[in-house]
Amino acid sequence: MQSAVFFQGLAISAGLIVAIGAQNAFVLAQGVRGVHRLQIAVACASSDALLIALGVGGAGALIAQQPQLLALARWGGAAFLLVYALLALRRAWHGESMHLPEANNQTVWRALAATLAVTWLNPHVYLDTVVLLGGVAANLPAQDRLSFGLGAMLASWLWFFALAYGARLLAPLFARPNSWRVLDVGVATVMLLVAWQLVQGR
Repeated sequence: MQSAVFFQGLAISAGLIVAIGAQNAFVLAQGVRGVHRLQIAVACASSDALLIALGVGGAGALIAQQPQLLALARWGGAAFLLVYALLALRRAWHGESMHLPEANNQTVWRALAATLAVTWLNPHVYLDTVVLLGGVAANLPAQDRLSFGLGAMLASWLWFFALAYGARLLAPLFARPNSWRVLDVGVATVMLLVAWQLVQGR
């Protein structure tokens, strides 16, 4: 394994992942609530690993040549994020999210379905993992692409587990009911901003 290329992949991937976005906002909110942290972290990291593998394997160049596909993903993702933002605002308005996770009665399957939706219906995920990382990998020698891809995947696994489990450090803060409202409003704001960026084609 080429260590320099491995750490290059790790650093570039970390720079793309460690940012305020729809997926991270969702994982943070679920982590604070203590809702199926392990399953959510594994689902996000595994999804990223698959997309990174596709990008490094050459799919990024093919997707970039399909503007209709990118447009469909952009508008579909914006619609999903808008709905999710409205649901978060409703929770904040009614105070539903003040309850503990058991009171929300969210099964692991519902949590995973929401996780996969916020991941796979967000075009930014494809742009970051498949197109951007794939574009960088395409400029590397063929023998270095595996190391680059593994480094990028490691960054994703480290980040999502740190985010999901590190969020519990904020639990004392969210013992106060109004903190839940602030969190939901913040999540909704992020979702709306990302949806607006998608509509604007950014």
